[in-house]
Formats: sequence, structure tokens, C-alpha cells
Amino acid sequence: MRALTDRSAGQIESFRPKRFSARYGIDPFLLVLLVALMGLGLAILYSASGQNTEMVIRQGIHCLVGFAAMIALTFVRRDIIYQLTPIIFAVAALLLLSVLLFGTGAKGAQRWLDLPGLPRFQPSELMKLALPAMVAWWLTRHPLPPRPLDVLIAFIMVALPVGLIAIQPDLGTSILIAASGFFVLFLAGLSWKLLGSLVALGLAALPVLWTVMHDYQRRRVMTLFDPTSDPLGAGWNTMQAMTALGSGGVDGKGFMAGTQAQLKFLPESHTDFIVAVIGEEFGFVGMAILITLYALILGRALVLTARADHSFGRLLSGSITLTFFIYVFVNIGMVSGILPVVGVPLPLVSYGGTSVVSLLIGFGLLMAMQRSNRVLSGE
Repeated sequence: MRALTDRSAGQIESFRPKRFSARYGIDPFLLVLLVALMGLGLAILYSASGQNTEMVIRQGIHCLVGFAAMIALTFVRRDIIYQLTPIIFAVAALLLLSVLLFGTGAKGAQRWLDLPGLPRFQPSELMKLALPAMVAWWLTRHPLPPRPLDVLIAFIMVALPVGLIAIQPDLGTSILIAASGFFVLFLAGLSWKLLGSLVALGLAALPVLWTVMHDYQRRRVMTLFDPTSDPLGAGWNTMQAMTALGSGGVDGKGFMAGTQAQLKFLPESHTDFIVAVIGEEFGFVGMAILITLYALILGRALVLTARADHSFGRLLSGSITLTFFIYVFVNIGMVSGILPVVGVPLPLVSYGGTSVVSLLIGFGLLMAMQRSNRVLSGE
């Protein structure tokens, strides 16, 4: 009887999430949360797109492709990811250069590539993962915390792709990708003196950044302080989004009953401003559910980051987690009027195939760090 009890206890232990993720690389808690968020996103997209079934199906296919890539990555060992990182970074940089040479444009920006046999995609989405991985790869090849020379080389690694993305122009994405590289440096134990120097350098560069910004980008920054100064121009997006959010009240107007989105007053309601649709149709309750889902995903990702037993895994996982948080914060911030409009989609909710796939690949890398550290340690 005792042997039976011991055997049963061992079976229960083998099915614990920590053991499951160590053996198979898949964290069930994080997996369920991501599926729930994508399901919510598809439902909201149906309303935000004006009941465009074709768009929802395309987004669903993107989710499935990203999901498959995420699961596949969990079976890749950490050492393989580590060895392939410089190659992936070089390919991503070449793709960014290709965008400048023969990329396709839309709405005044040249950000996409149309390669034979492949769907149109944004190489900057690949760089969102390649850059922090490359910085983590470089720093973990040297003693931590990083020395000034190592920080300088890492800074150059960050500056080159960020500059290529900024001249597309895509200022929002370039800033967020720069943040992903900065997070790696911060997590690597960057000294406060060097950290302060980088912050001071960034503040000193603001006047230069202002001079090279396009007119529409400057208007977006200025309308942050007073959207009513240009209500039919640069301030239109912010004013309509805030109207939608405020009109939702506690429980919203109901699914597909929001006036701002359904009557086309809210621009880009299926991409950058989809959170305003959630606020209008589901109110405070819907926003609370959305933010809770994001908080649970971030919390679980931080737990997985803390479990990583190798510097490369911790730096890469931590950067992916913090970058995901920044994307959520910036999107909700710009829709609610506390940040400038920079064209950042709501992660795993807004329409966009390349964005969804790259985000899920990022979570696949995060989970791969869990399986790999157990396998390499012989557990």
C-alpha cells in the first residue's frame, strides 16, 4: 500500500507544471494565458474590423503559424539558439538593408518586403528578437557586469539596426527595439555610473532627434499636450480614442455596439487603436480583464526568467518580458492620451501577422530557456 502511495506521489510530481516544462519545454500556465489572449483578440477584431470575416480568418491563420513556431522552438536546445544568434542577427540586418533598397511602402513608409514565395512581412519584427538575443550573446561571452568597452560595442550593435528602422521611417518601432537592447544591458548589471551616462546621452540627443523628425511626427508630440489644438488633424486619433474609452462606462455598450468604431470615427480601430474598441464595447470590466491577462502573462514570464540558470537565458528571457510590457504600456498609453501616437499595435490583439508571429516566437524562446537549462544540467 505504501509502495502504491509512493508511486502515485511520484506520478503526481511528474505532472507538476515545473516538471512538465522542464521535460517538454512548454509551460502550461503561460500557454493557456496566451491562447486566452489570442481568443479575446480574434473576438474583438471581428467587431473592430466591421465584421470582416476574411480579416479574422487571416489573423487566425497568423496565430496558428505563430503558435506552431512557438511550440517548435520549445524543443530547441539553448546552446543551439546561442550558436545561431549571430547568424540570425546578420540575416535580420541584411533584410533591413533590403527594405531600403527595394522594400514596398504604404502610407508614406517603406517598411515591408515582398519576397518571391513568401507573404509580405516587416523585417523590423525579426529584429525585435534578434537584437536582444545578439546583445545577450555578446555580453555573456565576457565577464558580467559588463565593462565599458563591452557596453560600447553593445551600444553600436543597438544603434545600427535602430538607425535603419528609424529612416524607414518607423520611429516608434526603432525606439522600442532600442529599449529591448537597453533592457539586456540593464539586466546584465550595468553600473549606475554607466547607466547614468547612457541616460544623459539620450537626453542630450533629444534636440538632434527633434530636428530629424518628420513634420507629422513633431505634430504628434505637440498634440500630446493639447489634442484640441488640431482636432481634425493630428489630434483626431487621440480625441476619438479617448471618447470611445470614456463612453464605455462600467460595462460598455455591448459587443459590436460601439458607435466610434462601428461608425468609422475611430481610425485604425483594428490595429493601433483596438484597445479603444474594447473600452467602448466592454467598459471598465473589459479593460480590467484585458489588463489582468497581460499582468498574468508578464508575471508568469518573470517567474520563468528567474528560473533560468544561465546568463544568456536570463538576459534574453528578461528582455523579451520587459519589451512585451513596454509594448502593452505604450499602446494603452497612446490610446488613453498620456503618450504620443507612435503606431504600436496591442500585442496579440491588434491585427498584424508579422507582429503576432514574432511575439509568439519570443515566448517560444523564453520557454526554450526552461527546457534547455534542465537538459544541459542533466535533470
